[in-house]
Amino acid sequence: IIYMGGFIIPILITFMLIVVVFSVERYFMLNKAAGKGNVDNFVLNIRQLLNQNKVDEAIEACDNQQGSVGNVVKEALTTYKALAHDNTMDKEQKMAALNKSIEEATTLEMPMLEKNMMILSTLGTVATLVALLGTVIGMINAFNALGSGGGTPDSAKLSVGISEALINTALGIGTSAVAIILYNFFTSKIDGLTFKIDEIAMSIQQSFAEFH
Repeated sequence: IIYMGGFIIPILITFMLIVVVFSVERYFMLNKAAGKGNVDNFVLNIRQLLNQNKVDEAIEACDNQQGSVGNVVKEALTTYKALAHDNTMDKEQKMAALNKSIEEATTLEMPMLEKNMMILSTLGTVATLVALLGTVIGMINAFNALGSGGGTPDSAKLSVGISEALINTALGIGTSAVAIILYNFFTSKIDGLTFKIDEIAMSIQQSFAEFH
């Protein structure tokens, strides 16, 4: 069946393998970025510790959690701790410095979270277009079979051309569908981690404003 699909099929198979490889890589990477344990429990624990002004315990929890969420929160809490003992700035300057630290830490972690996502997004579109090219080539071969036979078209060549077109269509649509589904799945996971970071960042700012 693959042989009957023509020279476009190896390209589509390559696209499918790329989607599978990068999807596996993203799955393990995003799980690592979430850190150890449950992220929701980690967020709740940090917020409770901040409400009690236990910054050192919160930093220790970040060390245990690890991952991108833990890294961003630890950087923010380290700045929090430093600003708490800084007498050279007023409250507004301290809040601005804390907010800048959170934004910088988040900016540094985002490229790792979004790495290779563009490849999945691109293949979700390109696979369909390449499959369409294979489909058109197959239909051209089918119509050539109709025309070259004069009054009696070659049914074998006609069926081969149609088969080539449909095989390309099926593989292209399948590859595109898998790529789009996985892209949306990983995007939702990244958005979830970003939301958790923003949630803790808001708690850090509120805690600093309350206690300092």
